[in-house]
Amino acid sequence: MLRGDGLLNTDIAVTSDEKAPQDQCGVFGVWAPGEEVAKLSFFALYALQHRGQESAGIATSDGKKILVYKDMGLVSQVFSESALESLVGHIAVGHNRYSTTGASHWRNAQPTLGRTASGTVALAHNGNLTNTADLMQLLQQRYPNQTQNEITGGNTTDTAVLTALMAGDLDHTLEATALELLPKVKGAFCLVFMDETTLYAARDPQGVRPLVLGRLERGWVVASETAALDIVGASLVREVEPGELIAIDENGLRSSRFAETKRAGCVFEYVYLARPDTAINGRVVYDARVEMGRTLAREYPVEADLVIPTPESGTPAAIGYSQESGIPFGHGLVKNAYVGRTFIQPSQTIRQRGIRLKLNPLKEVIRGKRIIVIDDSIVRGNTQRALVQMLREAGAAEIHVRISSPPITWPCFYGIDFATRAELIATGLGVEDVRASIGADSLGYLTKDGMIAATQQEERTLCTACFTGNYPIELPTADRLGKNLLERTDDPAACNPGPDSETDALVRAQQETLND
Repeated sequence: MLRGDGLLNTDIAVTSDEKAPQDQCGVFGVWAPGEEVAKLSFFALYALQHRGQESAGIATSDGKKILVYKDMGLVSQVFSESALESLVGHIAVGHNRYSTTGASHWRNAQPTLGRTASGTVALAHNGNLTNTADLMQLLQQRYPNQTQNEITGGNTTDTAVLTALMAGDLDHTLEATALELLPKVKGAFCLVFMDETTLYAARDPQGVRPLVLGRLERGWVVASETAALDIVGASLVREVEPGELIAIDENGLRSSRFAETKRAGCVFEYVYLARPDTAINGRVVYDARVEMGRTLAREYPVEADLVIPTPESGTPAAIGYSQESGIPFGHGLVKNAYVGRTFIQPSQTIRQRGIRLKLNPLKEVIRGKRIIVIDDSIVRGNTQRALVQMLREAGAAEIHVRISSPPITWPCFYGIDFATRAELIATGLGVEDVRASIGADSLGYLTKDGMIAATQQEERTLCTACFTGNYPIELPTADRLGKNLLERTDDPAACNPGPDSETDALVRAQQETLND
């Protein structure tokens, strides 16, 4: 059954006024005649669930028509066995969403649809565009009579703008339109899209977000992370190169360049965002995080009895810190594995308990010990403050906080949902002030050089903007940026959502049929 558009997911895993940094989305595509592509997509999206928990969707094609099924919620909540069996075909595109452009509601779920000259395009996007306002104006100028698309149906995402532009050129193929359009698109984007016969994948010239190509016995897959390839039994072929467009159909795979490569991969993928069992540009993320912990131990040593991680993101770095320092590693915090995205608002009493919904201390392990707590980052500081207080209540003699990344002092415009700069605790406070604010006995951040060295990438090939303020992709003026850009009525490029479009009605009709 469909849930109402007004329901929003609420993350009760952290305190009410702080959440962990979130990436925008996970994407997957498969071209594999003879395979159950919808089920392959389902399990791949399961592997990519950490990249987005607000909505999920899969589109499939049998060579003649495209079906799409999407809804709010986790992959396991959205798809049933009967729904997957109804999504027939040999091509599929899948998506997990975390909203960084446009509100979190059903109409903004992906894949998005557009009607082309010869059929339909279904598109999934991971990233965040920086010239959405310009692209919206380009759409209005090029196709002023395009009245039936996801935008007119109420979709307020940069993905909907891209989809409408992809579908608008009635004189050229989708592939030709993409090659003409993509050089005009700025920001971070990994696109996986298809028409009735062909699967496509494209990555921005900087390669901000990861995207990989894999081989099945009877076909091809593309995915945000290598972990998704492992789940579906695909072997890694290579990365989709920055500035590359790949097309896969019955004639095989072909590659085109739409821009020169100017690598600026997100360093925070190594720190936190990607799964530890994923490899990015040849470096296994787990190994990078362990090395960050080792380096942190050399940079900020302290006498203590036990090293504990903040589960789960702090675990590899805590192992590295323990190995380098010789201080025993232990689990002093128990994580509730079943706390995540939920539609149930916590009561005020529960909200005040905050972090205990997610973590609870092992008092017998903590009591009387000098504890080193390893975490990946500090955003506003509220979570660490609550954690330190909780450990003190559990009887810790000393609490030393170590962070396996530098202070976050700048917002991200390329697909990570950080707080605003004014809300970032490290923007206005020095390290000693942050330490005092969270109540720790000592605090140490990994240096930028130490973080970069652990990734085994050259600094010039990484984006470190959230730590340095050096943005590798030019940003527009502030009035042409923002999550709700296309929902603002004061912006000339904004779209005021109207009634359901033909496309929106088509998707809902398919959804209701598949739910029957």
